[in-house]
Amino acid sequence: MPLTPEVLLGRVEEALGDKILTSKVAQDQVTIEVAPTDWLEVCATLRDAPALAFDLMMDLCGVDYSAYKDGAWEGRRFAVVVQLLSVRRNHRLRVRTFCADDELPIVSSLMDVWPAVNWFEREAFDLFGIVFEGHPDLRRILTDYGFIGHPFRKDFPVSGHVEMRYDPELKRVVYQPVSIDPREITPRIVREDNYGTA
Repeated sequence: MPLTPEVLLGRVEEALGDKILTSKVAQDQVTIEVAPTDWLEVCATLRDAPALAFDLMMDLCGVDYSAYKDGAWEGRRFAVVVQLLSVRRNHRLRVRTFCADDELPIVSSLMDVWPAVNWFEREAFDLFGIVFEGHPDLRRILTDYGFIGHPFRKDFPVSGHVEMRYDPELKRVVYQPVSIDPREITPRIVREDNYGTA
């Protein structure tokens, strides 16, 4: 039988002590926040502590908080969030850390803790520009190798910076400036006097 979120939070607090910056229980899930300097050590403790045994890393993602709360956010810009599951103990935990530098977001790689994090860290690097220090093969995974920028950042233009197309004369793919004209889409409104009546 799984633990209640409150009991799980108590066990996590007992194992990690003052390494937890904030903690909360929302929608029956425990979320803790830790400093980026403690990220690797905290995750290893969560995996190895017998009372916790978070043996499965289910997901890791990056988050850009720059437009959070309509721009009223005053904290760090980039965060890394990992979702953990203990198969043995049947409980879940969300762990978040904010990157110390908004210009060059860096956190330690969790490859030594959960090797399955490989592609997740590459995706967060590709889409948000978060560098995972110690990752053995940190390169783009979803965008082209010549891609400029990180498309999930809130300041990335919706149309992108360049587009690529196949040039039949050159017989190769070429990059060129974006040729899409920005336009505002106004939804069509149906107004009938007897709409919805039989």
